[in-house]
Amino acid sequence: MTFQWWSEPTAGVVVWCHFPDSINPRPKPRPALILAVFDDDAPQFDVRVAYGTSQRTTTLHRVEFSILRGRNLAAYDAAGLSYDTKFDLKQALDLPYTTEWFSVPPAAPHGQCPKLGTLHPSLVRAVQAAFRAATA
Repeated sequence: MTFQWWSEPTAGVVVWCHFPDSINPRPKPRPALILAVFDDDAPQFDVRVAYGTSQRTTTLHRVEFSILRGRNLAAYDAAGLSYDTKFDLKQALDLPYTTEWFSVPPAAPHGQCPKLGTLHPSLVRAVQAAFRAATA
């Protein structure tokens, strides 16, 4: 099977990702946050993404942050989420930015690309704290 490469991504973007359960893409996509973009092989890009889940979003560990509709509607709307979501920066992987690992989300809010939305500036400190804890 041949996979297509998506155009250049940006760190801080929430994408629709088939985050792997081991080494294979999961069939059900979920939100993931792009933490870094690697352009060594441009126009083919690799990205470091953090795992997103809608489970237990109010129970956070030091390596996690959440985007909750009821607490920060602007951040929730900017991220393009459908459910309260937490991101685990300890569960971050480098993946090729291809159609094997990423797909167009329902309703395609940004056209035919995996982008759901972007990280709101009000969350930068929470992300930095989770990143420091995850890399300590």
